[in-house]
Amino acid sequence: MSNLETDPAELDCRGDADAATSGSGPLHVEVLTARDVPLGGPRAMTVHRTLPQRSRSLIGSWCFVDHYGPDDVSQTGGMDVPPHPHTGLQTASWLFTGEIEHRDTMGNHAMVRPGELNLMTAGHGIAHTEVSTPETTVLHGVQLWIALPAEAADARRDFAHHKPDDVVLDGVRLKVFLGELAGTQSPVRTFLPLLGAQIDFEPGARVELDVDPAFEHGILVDSGTIEVCDSDAPPLRRTELGYVGLGASRLSLRGVGAEPARILLLGGTPLDEDIVMWWNFIGRSHEEIVRFREEWMAHSDRFGQVVGYQGPIQHLPAPALPHSRLHPRQNFPGRA
Repeated sequence: MSNLETDPAELDCRGDADAATSGSGPLHVEVLTARDVPLGGPRAMTVHRTLPQRSRSLIGSWCFVDHYGPDDVSQTGGMDVPPHPHTGLQTASWLFTGEIEHRDTMGNHAMVRPGELNLMTAGHGIAHTEVSTPETTVLHGVQLWIALPAEAADARRDFAHHKPDDVVLDGVRLKVFLGELAGTQSPVRTFLPLLGAQIDFEPGARVELDVDPAFEHGILVDSGTIEVCDSDAPPLRRTELGYVGLGASRLSLRGVGAEPARILLLGGTPLDEDIVMWWNFIGRSHEEIVRFREEWMAHSDRFGQVVGYQGPIQHLPAPALPHSRLHPRQNFPGRA
């Protein structure tokens, strides 16, 4: 998905694996509250954005978390994102309800469906489109970005699709779309160790999960209410994201109340690098972002041309750059 904001924030993000610990005692959970962002004009689709924000820029190499819906597309017009560029990242598309048509400059024409991962690698540069299908009445899902490490930032374009099997525990159902959890592993390649999983809870269900202590973790609540047991946090509610820092080897999660609950569990090793994220680009310097924007606006071969998109805009214009340079923001992984 494109970031369709007309005046996107200046975001430099720095990972620093040498952060101070938070001490002993209960598991420390930082609660991140989403901000609502309208994307795309007067009939905009509102997304709940939990990453990046002032207090935290990344979780592992996850650098962008947009959570949207359930959205009645008969009222809003649904999703229709014209050809737009990306560099230096992977996009992970994951739906709970609805269907989205994807086209890109590699010639891929694929559908994003509930419970199925589409992972697109931009690397050196790619362009793509995303359009909700006419049959879709309710659109509900997440769009996630993964920052590529410096050695892979110029990687060739790629596209992967994976439909994970269900893992059923007592009252809990897991779909592991990236990485490894609960004895199951995704075959999809990533450039740094990552975890991505959907977990559905029956009312009151509790699950104990062994996790990698070298990972940071994020618990994004899609529906219901979730308690992180043995922690210092209040129950997490819809659209909130609970951040757990380095050192946790087990997460105990429980659905609270009489309703089912659903979360995404995201994790990964800290990205110990400076990155610059602006609009749909990730680079390593202000100058690199300026060059990416210029090449996109010049219809450079870096991005190519999407074929088959039927909308009136065939090349989404980039917003104007800010008048000042992009300045670093620090992102310090904490300790569990």
